[in-house]
Amino acid sequence: MAGVHDRLAENLARVRETIAAAAARSGRPAEAVTLVAVTKYTDLATAERLLDLGCLDLGESRPQQLWERAAALGTRPVRWHMIGHLQRNKAERTLPLCHLVHSGDSLRLLEAMNATAIATGRRAPALIEVNISGDATKHGFQPAEIAPLLPTFASLTGLDFRGLMGMASREGDRDQARREFADLRQLRDQLAAQSPAGLRWDDLSMGMSGDYDVAIEAGATIVRVGSALFEEGLGARG
Repeated sequence: MAGVHDRLAENLARVRETIAAAAARSGRPAEAVTLVAVTKYTDLATAERLLDLGCLDLGESRPQQLWERAAALGTRPVRWHMIGHLQRNKAERTLPLCHLVHSGDSLRLLEAMNATAIATGRRAPALIEVNISGDATKHGFQPAEIAPLLPTFASLTGLDFRGLMGMASREGDRDQARREFADLRQLRDQLAAQSPAGLRWDDLSMGMSGDYDVAIEAGATIVRVGSALFEEGLGARG
C-alpha cells in the first residue's frame, strides 16, 4: 500500500506541475485552475490519501457512489463535484452534498434541480453542460440551444450558474480537442456578452487526463483528472 500511495503522491505532483506550466502558457497562475480528482474507479483509501495530499476537490460520475463516499468521508473537508449524468429523481439527495454540479445537461434536469434547491433554501452551484463534440451518445445542450434559453436560465433562481462544462470528442486527437475547447471558450464569451443579470460565466470545466493541459491553454478553470493520477507513470500526453 505504501508503494501505491507513493505513486499517487508522485502522480499528483506531476499533474500539478503540468497544470502550472499550462496555466503559465495561458497567462494565468496555477491557482486559477482547480484540479478535480475523479475518484469513481478508486477505493475509499485512495480518496482519503488524496485528501491527505491536499487535493480536496473530488469528482464522482455516479450519484450513488457520491452518496456513499460523502457518508464515509463525512468528517473530512471534501468539495464534491458531480461530473456525470444526474437523473432528476436523484437530484434531491445529491444537491446538498455537492460543491458544484458540472452536468446540467438538460432543461428538465435544471428545473428539477431548481425546485430542489428552492425547497431546501439553498442556491445550488451548477454548470451548463454543452455537447461540444456533437457526439449523439453524449449528454448536454447543443451550442446553438443555449443563447435562446438565457432568460429561462435566469428565471431558475434556486441555481447559481457558474459557467459551462464540455468534453472533447472521444475518438478525436489533441488538435481536435484544442479546437473544441476553443469553441467552448468562445461560446462562453459570447454568452457572457449577452447574458441577463444573475448568470455568471466564470468557470469552464473542460479537459481530462489525456488533454487537460490543452484545455487549460484554451481557458479551462476546472480540469477533471482520473487515470493520470492513479496509473503508474501517467501524466498529460504531449
